[in-house]
Amino acid sequence: MPTDRDTAAIIVAAGRGTRAGGDLPKQWQSLAGRPVVAHTISAFRAASIANIVLVIHPEDRPRAESLPPEVLTGVTFVEGGATRDASVRNALEALALGAPPATVLIHDGARPLVSAEVIGRVLDALAQSPGAAPALAVTDALWRGEAGLVTGTQDRSGLWRAQTPQGFRFPDILAAHRAHRAPAADDVAVARAAGLDVSIVEGDESNIKLTFAADFARVEAILKDRAMTLRIGNGYDVHAFTAGDHVWLCGVRIPHDKALLGHSDADVGMHALTDAIYGALAQGDIGRHFPPSDPQWKGAESHIFLRHAVELAASMGWKLGNCDVTLVCERPKIGPHAADMQAKLAEIMGVSPDQVSVKATTSERLGFTGREEGIASLATALLVRA
Repeated sequence: MPTDRDTAAIIVAAGRGTRAGGDLPKQWQSLAGRPVVAHTISAFRAASIANIVLVIHPEDRPRAESLPPEVLTGVTFVEGGATRDASVRNALEALALGAPPATVLIHDGARPLVSAEVIGRVLDALAQSPGAAPALAVTDALWRGEAGLVTGTQDRSGLWRAQTPQGFRFPDILAAHRAHRAPAADDVAVARAAGLDVSIVEGDESNIKLTFAADFARVEAILKDRAMTLRIGNGYDVHAFTAGDHVWLCGVRIPHDKALLGHSDADVGMHALTDAIYGALAQGDIGRHFPPSDPQWKGAESHIFLRHAVELAASMGWKLGNCDVTLVCERPKIGPHAADMQAKLAEIMGVSPDQVSVKATTSERLGFTGREEGIASLATALLVRA
């Protein structure tokens, strides 16, 4: 599957649809206490898509700018056009101005329950096809009707219910939109008009497009069923000693006759805690988000990683309940510095110090920590609904 750096997501939220009722366009109405579009953005961030273009109506810019900062991280606004086609084309042209992504996902802002699994299936299919989109096979009988009466039946063989995100190789769909001027039902229609093959991947019954007022109740019920009040993650990290005169532990510089060896600043305690938060989110580990093969992270301060994990949690609707970090080493002695470590971690994560525990133990002179070859750390993080 392409990585998040290869992919951008366009979320189309410029419509004025009124069939859902209410005083606001449906994508800006409240759903489980948040605007619909905030849920949609969070769904893509949960799938590790960091580059997001939100297409908005000019009148909605104040609403867009008032979304929480953790939702807006990595989001660019583009104003829509008179039609959906024009809105998507505006977003594609905006992406083309910078370093264009290899692939792009185009999604309805009013589909807030799209899953990471559906997104992943679309991206995987793009390895073999220039386009891919999720859909569900039509299983119900189909009628034709007039004046409230059944006038005939329709064969359902080969019929599919289209969903989004619809994914494409970026240069192909950009060229297709530039060449297309007739009205189109969706981006698959634009792609096919340009001669592009579009693969069908399995959709999801929960990937509902909010259209009518009753749809909000259905989606609220799904969110309630999905809701978890607690998530727990564990983290573990080790770093070997090397020549030096200090170590970084939980954000605190401690004088020592050795240093810790690592691609970043080797803060073993902060790394374990960061992985614990990623684990609670089911979002992998530090290496997934900050690959050690990337030279930009060489020597990086570990608070960058920890803050990213906390911000990712917030964007997915979670906040830290409490955390516990254990450092395993013979030396340096941790006790005199534990309170400073507790305060530093709390500051980085934006929580109270009483939500953070830092403690230490030795391994009774056993193993690599007992031989003072390095330091190990274990951490546990509890996340609660924000």
